[in-house]
Order: sequence, then C-alpha cells, then structure tokens
Amino acid sequence: MTDMKGLHGLETKSARDADVADAFGEFMTTFEAFKASNEEKLADINRRLGADVVTTDKVERISTALDEQKRRLDDLALKRLRPPLGDGGRRAAPSEHKAAFDAYLRRGDERAMRALDVKAMSAGSGADGGYLVPEEIEAEIGRRLSQISPIRGIASVRQVSSAVLKKPFSIGGPAVGWVAETAARTQTNSPTLDELQFPTAELYAMPAATPTLLEDAVIDLDQWIAAEIEIAFAEQEGAAFVIGNGTNKPKGFLAYDTVAEASWTWGDIGYIATGVAGALPASNPSDKLIDLVYALKAGYRQNANWVMNRKTQAAIRKLKDADGNYLWQPPATPGSRAMLMGFPLVEAEDMPDAGTDTTPIAFGDFSRGYLVVDRTGVRVLRDPYSAKPYVLFYTTKRVGGGVQDFDAIKLMKYGTT
Repeated sequence: MTDMKGLHGLETKSARDADVADAFGEFMTTFEAFKASNEEKLADINRRLGADVVTTDKVERISTALDEQKRRLDDLALKRLRPPLGDGGRRAAPSEHKAAFDAYLRRGDERAMRALDVKAMSAGSGADGGYLVPEEIEAEIGRRLSQISPIRGIASVRQVSSAVLKKPFSIGGPAVGWVAETAARTQTNSPTLDELQFPTAELYAMPAATPTLLEDAVIDLDQWIAAEIEIAFAEQEGAAFVIGNGTNKPKGFLAYDTVAEASWTWGDIGYIATGVAGALPASNPSDKLIDLVYALKAGYRQNANWVMNRKTQAAIRKLKDADGNYLWQPPATPGSRAMLMGFPLVEAEDMPDAGTDTTPIAFGDFSRGYLVVDRTGVRVLRDPYSAKPYVLFYTTKRVGGGVQDFDAIKLMKYGTT
C-alpha cells in the first residue's frame, strides 16, 4: 500500500519547489523590465537634460516591485528548507533527553527531566528557571538563525560555556626577520596584543500554544518551537549586530568609532567619504564604490560582502560602470544572493538609509571582522497560568557579539569629510 503521508510530504515539497521556481521567474522578468525602463529614463535625460516624470515614476514602481518579489522569493526559499510539522511516520527514535523534554512541553510532566538532572546534571534547572532544550533542538534553532539573520549568516560564530568570551588579538602580528643559517638570532620584538571581550546578553521570545496543539501527537514540537522563535530572535539579533550599543545586547559594528580611512587606527572602523552630503556623486558614482572595495586589503576582499538595506540597494541597482553594464546583478539561482561588482550583497534592514553623514553601505570580510558569541544552551520555561487557556513557552538564549578585527570592515559615508 502506498504511504499516503510520505506521498503528501513529497507533493508538498514539489509544490514548494514549483512556487520558488515561479517566483524566481517573475523576479527575473521584472528585472528585465526594470532595465528597459531605466534605459528609457537615461535616454530621456540625454535628450532633454532631464528625466520624464512618467518614466521616472515607472522605474520607481518597477524597482519597488522588484524588492517585493525578492522578499517573496527569499521567504519561499526559507519555507522550502523548513521540515513539515508532522513527522510523516518517519520520526527518528528520540534521545532520552528529547523524550523527557517533549513530555515537559506537552503535559508539564517534569519527572523525567528531574531524573536526568540527578543522573547527569545536564538537563538544566528546575521548572522555576525552565529546562535546557535537547541538543537536537538547539542545533535546529542555530541552523534557522544562520539562514535568516543576515549578519550571523556571514560572521564568525563561536559557542562558549561562560558569560564572557575574552579573546587576545595580535594587532601587528609576531615580529619576524631574515637570518643566515649560522648567524646569531637576535631577540624579536614582542607582538602587540589586545584583549577583546564579548559578554553575552539574554535574548527571549514567548510563543504561545493551544492545548489542542500540544495534545496532537503528530505535531513535532521541536520544529514548532524553532519555527516560532526564529523570526523573533533573528530580528532582535539583526538589529543588535548592526547598531546595538553593547548594553544588555551585542555591540553592532556601526556602534564603534569611525574615522576616515586615511587616518585609520586599530579600534576604529575606517570609512570612505562620498564627497557629497547625503548621496553618492552625480558623476561616476561607481568610482566611490571601487574606492571602498580597494580600501580593504587583498586578504579580506576574497571573502568580502556588501551590507546595506533595501532602499540603498534600490538606488545602487540603477548604477552602471564605464562600459554601460549594471553594477548590480540578480541572484543566479533561487536562494542565492544578488551580486554587486562581483561581491555578494547581504540585505540588513537595520542599516541606515542614505542621509547626510550616515554610513548606509558596509563592505568587508565579516567572517574575520565580526564575531557572534552564543552561550551554549537554550532554556524553555512552560507557563500554563499567565494567559489561560494558552500555554506560554518563555524561551531564552544568551548571545553576544562585536568587532574582532577592525581592519576587516569598511564603510561608505555619505558626507563631504
């Protein structure tokens, strides 16, 4: 007999793939329409020394539609990666901790979790402080966050068991020199070290479930918990990694002091000024982007990414190089990133909009430049009392972050100096 649950799962996956393919096709069609309309606008400027209002409005409308279709494409690509809530009859045998945790989520039965506390001292504290989720769920939460949290997706991520990560960093590297085979070796200078500290702060979410959901044995509560908190955690993380002030949250890379690249010193983030208040230059704006690319040392450029929000990307999308080619290129496949001048572009909505003396564009090797610190363990406290008849799941994790290599990230400042 055909396994109808399995067949349904296959049909669902096929439908998701079809939706992604259709959305990607619409996105590429809209991009071609955008290029055609923008070419018409540029031709009007050349003929009349000014753009036609109707054509300009058309370009902006298509550009907005392009952003909406890209957002829909990203959402569909993410949904395609999510496993179904039902187990489809193929659930793997749960670990002892996972089975005990499932009983705690569904019925509030703490006996098995307490037994694990006594047996291994590894399941967490009592119900007043919640219980640590099993490793399977913690790994699933981390995987989802890396997919939808823009900076986490390109930064280095390190797990720690303490509240603060202290990392020594050699600013200038060790002293070296050439010497003959039998010549005496003189003592080299000591390297200059800096100790960077990355404290972790508590991040929480509180999804709610109905008793019916908890009583349904087919529903995989592991996946449900991960799906419910992924957006809440990702939005808070995304803002903190960009603009967080470091007080009870990670310190964002835009919260550090910035200086002109010519005056850059360790501890600051270097920037290239556009020379125009609140905008790129009207003449050859792509030259400033090239300057930003080459402000980064060659060793960092190999793994560099652009970071900006959608509004800035919409403006950059209209730029061309000296040969008339668009600097911005659409994703090659569904789920991949757009490219700008040959480097991937990451959308981070918490990046500032273009304005006088703002820094709406970042470029750098974030895997070397920014460090995300996850304290091991995600804790869940079951609360069936505060919002009857709903059951609340107070979920917390501790996260820190900050710049670890100040030479790996550069900014574009929309200003004159």
